[in-house]
Amino acid sequence: MNAPADLTTTTGDALAALVRGAGDLEPTARGLLPHRLPAWARAQCPDGQLALVEAQPSGVRVAFATTATRVELEAVPTKRVYAGAPPRPDGVYDLVVDGVPAGRGSVPGGDVMTVDLMTGAAAVEPGPSGTVCWSDLPGATKHVEVWLPHDERTELVALRTDAPVVPLPDHARRTWVHHGSSISQGSGAATPTGTWPAVAAALGGVDLVNVGLGGSALLDPFVGRVLRDTPADLLSLKLGINVVNTDLMRRRAFGPAVHGLLDTIREGHPDTPLLLVSPVLCPIHETTPGPSVPDPEALAAGSLAFSAAGDPAEVAAGKLTLAVVRDELATVVAQRADDHLVLLDGRDLYGEADHERLPLPDRLHPDAATHRLIGERFAAYAFADAGPFAAG
Repeated sequence: MNAPADLTTTTGDALAALVRGAGDLEPTARGLLPHRLPAWARAQCPDGQLALVEAQPSGVRVAFATTATRVELEAVPTKRVYAGAPPRPDGVYDLVVDGVPAGRGSVPGGDVMTVDLMTGAAAVEPGPSGTVCWSDLPGATKHVEVWLPHDERTELVALRTDAPVVPLPDHARRTWVHHGSSISQGSGAATPTGTWPAVAAALGGVDLVNVGLGGSALLDPFVGRVLRDTPADLLSLKLGINVVNTDLMRRRAFGPAVHGLLDTIREGHPDTPLLLVSPVLCPIHETTPGPSVPDPEALAAGSLAFSAAGDPAEVAAGKLTLAVVRDELATVVAQRADDHLVLLDGRDLYGEADHERLPLPDRLHPDAATHRLIGERFAAYAFADAGPFAAG
């Protein structure tokens, strides 16, 4: 796409210098592909689900200072189509100016990935790039952030503005690094600034690095090393739901694996405040083990919902439920001599009374209003004057 004559185009290394919240930027034939895990970590796990979600840029934004009144971002999105399920909305790009929401839009075109939910097979049809535009912005110098879709793979092609751009200063605010599952990545949120970690970060006045990995918060050692090596003033881990709904491990393995993850993180962040969050309420898995499976009746009716395929009788043999996971996480924290480690029960963020009012639409993931509720409650607890993330 040719830029209008009155716009300045930023690409390549200059564009890379403006990207915040990514673990890696991969050069492609079309531009830059943000990843939330570095290349060495991706190479240690060829799992297709992990590859899909770590390349969805939750929390990643293009951030700069400028006097521009027009901002355009050209990108190649990857739209997902789930066979038999309702069509997914296009990914949303949020514009934030001086910390205030200032507009949103979507990028047309892009690649199309068709996924079979029952088998996991996927096929990709290449497509063209598209552009999202905002105009009539204030002409004064301002801080601009374009938040990329939290649930849509996005290759960055070019930024175009009608005035020069410069990177925002590093370390102007504290950096909060968060790791969790699809809820942390933002599944069910309507916009990238509406995911619960983004809501909490805005309320707490911190810069977010979101390592929420849908379906993949599985205590992987390489994720521990990524968290160990990522600069952070604040750290949080929301663990448990994925090891249940993948039926990945048993009680014997879970506690030691959590200890190992914490040991690795502490190698790089020995005194950093670390908040360990247990799962929010999820009725299908409170006392029933995984795996989680798509509900065929819901698919037949044109909707997506999940059910628990495990047998509660198997808990005695070591299978995990959310109730078991919460007990194990409490035991781990009690066993560690760590004055900077705090446990938060996820049901304080979303519990039984909330489920009565705001049920999980697909039985696993919260909706947009619930993401905001969780983010507000997390911020009110963590960033309070006596909270684990209190300033100073």
